[in-house]
Parts: sequence; structure tokens; C-alpha cells
Amino acid sequence: IALTATGAMADDLADIKSAGKIVAATEMHYAPFDMLDQGEYVGFDRDLFDAIAKELGVKPVYEDLPWTSILPGLEVKKFDFVLAPVTMTSERAKRYSFTLPIADATVAFVQRKGGKMTKPADAKGMTVGVQKGTAQEKQLEAYSDKIGGITIKGYGTTDEAYADLMTGRLDAVAGSAPLLNYLAKTRPDDFAVVNPPFGTPTYFGYVARKGEGDSLVAAVNDAIKKIEADGRMKTLQEKWFGAATDLPETMPEL
Repeated sequence: IALTATGAMADDLADIKSAGKIVAATEMHYAPFDMLDQGEYVGFDRDLFDAIAKELGVKPVYEDLPWTSILPGLEVKKFDFVLAPVTMTSERAKRYSFTLPIADATVAFVQRKGGKMTKPADAKGMTVGVQKGTAQEKQLEAYSDKIGGITIKGYGTTDEAYADLMTGRLDAVAGSAPLLNYLAKTRPDDFAVVNPPFGTPTYFGYVARKGEGDSLVAAVNDAIKKIEADGRMKTLQEKWFGAATDLPETMPEL
């Protein structure tokens, strides 16, 4: 009886279906994925997960938390699901259950309009900002080692890093290409992306608890496949990123 009860309690999808809602956490300061517009949560993740929750037949409930508290919060069951786009890495895959990729996450640099960088390697000797505790920070550290030295400054949010970039405290900010392209598109007089991206090709996915969240991830993956097949994913990509991107139909090797 104890084993049966434990098994039932460990099925996150069953609990979510029973409650009729799924509580998903993200940081709402990560444009264009997650933003607050006059207090209203908007962005690519909001639109996509509204559609996913509808496919699951449950109501989505969204929580706004600092990035550094989101993965630990999932582990201690403060919420059901991580809606923040999480860069897929082999290290994280050992601890969490990833969904299929929902967006590209390859890392690039953004600088002030008219900045000195013409290629990624020009970052040598410069001061570059990045959000702390992210896979992008680790890729920046590795790239710094590769080209011979970048002064790296960590920030709690990307918005803080962009602000320091505009005031001249930074020469550039490292981040995922979709975020930086959106930034340059919406503020073309202030920012310019340095192409090509310098990071290893990577992807964003959503995350559930390992084991007990596996059935939830399977259901979310089914919803993602349906949303991709009927063209809704392409529409959302064009709306928020400015262009559609093909995503892997199976889990990429990490």
C-alpha cells in the first residue's frame, strides 16, 4: 500500500490533472520570452505555454521569480514546472527532465550601436556582462579562456547588464542569439548584434522534476509536436523572434 501511494504521489502529471491547473515559474525579465507589459505577463513563453496548457486540459498559473531561485524551487516542489527557457546541457539533464527544444539558445555578443567589435574574437581584453548562474555564463568563461582573456561581470538580470552596456560600463553583453536579436530589433539606435554567434549550437527547453515529472514532460512534448505540426509554433516564432527557426524533432545529444 505504501509503495502504491508513493507511486501515485510521484506522478506530477496525475496531480496536475487532478488539480486542474499547472503552476509554472519563470523570470519575467527575459525578452522576448518573458516580459511584463504594464504589469501583464507577455512573451513567447506565455503564448506557447497557454497553448500547451490548453492541450493538457488544465489552467496555467504563472509565477515570477528570480532566475537563481527557479531550478532550486522546482526541486523542493514550490511549483510544478519551469517555464523559463533553460539551456539544455548534459549536466542539467542529469538532474532535470527536459522537454523538446522550444527555441535556439546559441550564444552571441551585443554591443552599443557603433561599437568597436566586428567579430566575436574582438572581445579579447574587453569587459563583457552576462546573467549570473546561466549556461551562457559558462560558455562565455570558456570562450574567454580560448581567446586569451575577457573581463566578465555577472548580473542578476539581463536588463541590468543592458543598462550598464548603455552607460559604457560594459563593452558588450553575452546572451542567447534570439534575445539579442530581439533587443537589436526593438532598439536599433542603441544596440547591434556581433555576428556570428560564438557559442556551441544549443537549445532552450522547459524543465520538470526528474522521474516524477517524466510523464508531464511526455505530455508537454506531445503538445509541442502538435503545435509545431499545425503551424502555431512558426507563427509564434515570427511574432516574437522576427523569423521562424527549425527545431529538432527529437532530443538533441547533450
